Amino acid sequence: MAESAVTKKLGANPTRKEILANWTPEDPVFWKKFGERIAKQNLYTSTWALVLAFVVWTLWATIAAKLNMAGFHFSDEQLFTLAALPGLVGATGRLFYTYLPGLIGGRNSAFITTALLLFPLFGLGRALQDPTTSYDTFVLLVSFIGIAGANFSASMANIGFFFPKAHKGLALGINAGIGNLGVSLIYLTAPLLLGWNLSSFFGPGVTTPSGMMYVQNVCYFWTVPTALTLVLIWMFMDNLPLPKQSPKSMLSIFGNKHTWLMCWIYTCGFGSFIGFSAALGLLVSKEFPEVSFSMAAFLGPFIGAGIRPVGGWLADRLNSGSKVTLVSLFIMLAASIVVLFGIQTHAFALFFGAFLLLFLTTGFINGASFRMIPYIFDNPFHASLVTGFTAAIAAYGAFLIPKIFGWSYTNFQSVAPAFYIIIAFTVVTILITYFFYARKGSGIKC
Repeated sequence: MAESAVTKKLGANPTRKEILANWTPEDPVFWKKFGERIAKQNLYTSTWALVLAFVVWTLWATIAAKLNMAGFHFSDEQLFTLAALPGLVGATGRLFYTYLPGLIGGRNSAFITTALLLFPLFGLGRALQDPTTSYDTFVLLVSFIGIAGANFSASMANIGFFFPKAHKGLALGINAGIGNLGVSLIYLTAPLLLGWNLSSFFGPGVTTPSGMMYVQNVCYFWTVPTALTLVLIWMFMDNLPLPKQSPKSMLSIFGNKHTWLMCWIYTCGFGSFIGFSAALGLLVSKEFPEVSFSMAAFLGPFIGAGIRPVGGWLADRLNSGSKVTLVSLFIMLAASIVVLFGIQTHAFALFFGAFLLLFLTTGFINGASFRMIPYIFDNPFHASLVTGFTAAIAAYGAFLIPKIFGWSYTNFQSVAPAFYIIIAFTVVTILITYFFYARKGSGIKC
């Protein structure tokens, strides 16, 4: 392969700073000789930092169902509201975090946003040790922990610039998909931490009918990997020079209908994934109180997050994220109906099996729909902004789904109306995906 102008300019042994200053991943010679190694270092470090962010963001969902057992006295509406608040804060924070890499650099934004996680982890750990802590105090602390959810937009807006278009689907799928595994990781580790006597480090536990429980462990334990991750970010990530855009250029994405259409589609995928992850434990405790669910709660998020890179890879392989998304949406619709049927017939095996299928489809949708964006928006900077913005809007699912469940129980003493809303939303998403992107005459090949 002939040497390109960029690689000639860099010479045989350029410094890392020189390589970053001349970043041209679409140049195949530059990519193989210099770019790929650096891009992968940033991707792997960014992905682990994102795993940690998702651990912290959904940490409260693993505690909420145990709160009253630990000596607190909150109503169902209060518990579902607390479960929803991290989603509200995280989604809103994403609207701002999208712009951080362009303003202060990718490594700097990753370091700062990860360091901020230490404050709510310590604060909530202390509050959980005192059963007299007020509901209002928990509202503030649980809201603060929601900032972890905003890290996703900064991470995704940054990492896409490191890779050529042909590899973006897989790279974004790895960053987001493995990052999403943080949800599964906290569900897997929380039951162990709740029962692990670390009182010499994190304080005493409380006596419950099933034995001693150490709710503060779930918060305090994760301060250690958070601190270590800060070292990794500083060592292995880079501030890639990004094009400076005027506010007018940055705001131009909001006048494009495809920005809002992709927000709707991605909300159906990721909004469902994170919303169900936040509310599933409480939903099972309400509908199937006889089932010991804590050790199985990680399965759904694990499947949804683990399959996400496959969704991106499959979209790359078939050269059509829209078709992968459309097929997945039809399966999601069927799974949602079966979940509701399982609840109404009180058949846990049917309910949980359908829920696992539902999580599987969210993973395919998330990976494939993010691959669509760079093909809809030719400008890489606009594609990056749209990626971050759609991630922000979709994250409101972590707030809306628990709130809809709480509203449904409060007003109808049943969760069925909430699922009617979710099913209707999925039907509309199918129509949008088909008409604007998947049909032959749509005019957009993505």
